[in-house]
Amino acid sequence: MARSHSVRGELVLLRRTGREALRAAARPRRILVGGLGLGYTVRALLADARVERVVVAEIEPAVVRWLRRGLVPEMSGLLDDPRVDVRVLDVRKLLGATEPGGFDAVLLDVDNGPEQLVHAGNAALYGEAGLALCLSRCAVDGILAVWSAGTSSVLATSLARVAGTAWQVPLAVRLQGRETSHHAYLARPPRR
Repeated sequence: MARSHSVRGELVLLRRTGREALRAAARPRRILVGGLGLGYTVRALLADARVERVVVAEIEPAVVRWLRRGLVPEMSGLLDDPRVDVRVLDVRKLLGATEPGGFDAVLLDVDNGPEQLVHAGNAALYGEAGLALCLSRCAVDGILAVWSAGTSSVLATSLARVAGTAWQVPLAVRLQGRETSHHAYLARPPRR
């Protein structure tokens, strides 16, 4: 784990993976990941032979520097993989500049969930307009996956309103010596 401070507040890196999104995606060739973290999600995605390109939007330059400097030794060289395209910018800007249907999967891991924002500006991602934008950037048979540290009835309700189908998957996690659950909220785009 690592910590730093930016104009948006304290940064804390935790370990997560993207396996639920891979299970749900029909053809996960092109994937957008909002939030680099320690790189475990990107590594899990690259381990799937179907994945051809992973575009990562990371708003904090320090996070990218940490990985490039080898802070997480098991991720050494991860960002040098030719399938990885890391962009230091807000995922909302990248989503706005992406053409509809441009990704087979969009994975959001920029906060601890809609009730535990890293910075207030991210609230727009979890509202109906933000989720609809994410879904519009998914291919017709694509998947949106939103990671949350806790359950969120607001997120579940918003996804149900804007998605073709939506569901929640509890994820068993061991934190500080105890078992707990985090959650992946998954959704398919509405029929176009």
